[in-house]
Amino acid sequence: MPGSTGRAVIGWREMTRVKKVQRYKCRYCEYVYSPLAGEPHRGIPAGTAFEALPEDYSCPVCGAKGKGAIGKWGFEPWEPTRFRCKICGYVYDKSRGEPHRGFAAGTAFEDLPDNYQCPVCGIDPKITAALGKVGKEQFEPLMI
Repeated sequence: MPGSTGRAVIGWREMTRVKKVQRYKCRYCEYVYSPLAGEPHRGIPAGTAFEALPEDYSCPVCGAKGKGAIGKWGFEPWEPTRFRCKICGYVYDKSRGEPHRGFAAGTAFEDLPDNYQCPVCGIDPKITAALGKVGKEQFEPLMI
């Protein structure tokens, strides 16, 4: 649905249901633009796809560091490889996997089964009794 600026904006709930959200990383400073967060402080609401950013968009970090205006041309698609459990802080790392649980090194977070649970707090009966299942929906990508 278009936002007030005429940009293509997708609701946060709809975006979190999508298995993969395309993020973009600045080649110069490694700032990551995520459509899930947008840049509300710069008038870009959450849900704004990279392709829908204005033509004069520039990297907010490079400009602040005096490197000049690095436009959309300075960004490249980027996929997170590490995801953090929002409840206990456990980090799933694609390069490490979880071989002891049957997930080989190189297994992408998106490729984990839908019934995947956090190996730290997802098996704790006190936590699951209070919070319910601690599954994939409780993880967020690390932007590093």
